[in-house]
Amino acid sequence: MKQFIYKMIVSIIAIVLVYEFTIGKLIKKYSDKFNYISTKDGRKELVISLREEIQKGVKKERYLSKEDAKLLNQFIRKIQKELRESEN
Repeated sequence: MKQFIYKMIVSIIAIVLVYEFTIGKLIKKYSDKFNYISTKDGRKELVISLREEIQKGVKKERYLSKEDAKLLNQFIRKIQKELRESEN
């Protein structure tokens, strides 16, 4: 009976440690990010950083590579074609 209790205690401690060092850290990381975004100051900083990134993109001469631009163009044309077909 003592061996069973010792094994249960050790296994429970092992499960708790594994949870805390794996899943627990991931949950805490995303929880911290969510809490940061949900505050007023966090949203302001997020908006400011987005504006800065957009300004950097606008200042670049070429934002997309030629291959990416071609791929996006094909994708947009396909969507437009499907939208026109759905109207009829």
